[in-house]
Amino acid sequence: MTNHSHLTSTLGADIRALRKSRGLTLQAMADQLDRSVGWLSQVERDLSEPSISDLRLIGQTLGVPMSMLFAHSAAPVEEQGYVVRAGARRPMGSGEEGLIEELLSPDLTDDFEMVHSTFQPNSAMQTPAHRPTQEVGYIVSGQLDLKIGGKSFTVGPGDSFRIKNEPYIWSNPYDDPVVAIWVIAPPVY
Repeated sequence: MTNHSHLTSTLGADIRALRKSRGLTLQAMADQLDRSVGWLSQVERDLSEPSISDLRLIGQTLGVPMSMLFAHSAAPVEEQGYVVRAGARRPMGSGEEGLIEELLSPDLTDDFEMVHSTFQPNSAMQTPAHRPTQEVGYIVSGQLDLKIGGKSFTVGPGDSFRIKNEPYIWSNPYDDPVVAIWVIAPPVY
């Protein structure tokens, strides 16, 4: 009998992947959550379902929005871990700055993640970000202003760019939305 459980994108698998990518042991994370190692292990193996309050604490501990932990769309079993349909992408973050992001990767168990970003017209990032990541973005449509490590760029359709552990900020002062595809390593969502 073959074990296919590693092919299934589950809440537990994502929590485990995020915990490991942040260098946290089961014990360390359980301590931060004021829960037992056994409980956390059961959550990661999908044997126990965390409450909304648990999810909020888990999100805070892992540095991800709580919505990331419960916005799973059920894919047909034979597609789980392989295919993400356009209408079943997992939304990430609140979109409050005018940025709507969706996970293109089937789950967060890879060494990288792929993200579909839509920057709304006349929107801008409020505070520069600086993440310990390597990121490459590809502009599908629209025009985006970027400041990466103190250098300013305007990128458009077909252009790509890299952010490598540097502070950056974006803005879309134009009248059309910008669609970009990102590859980020390690996963931050």
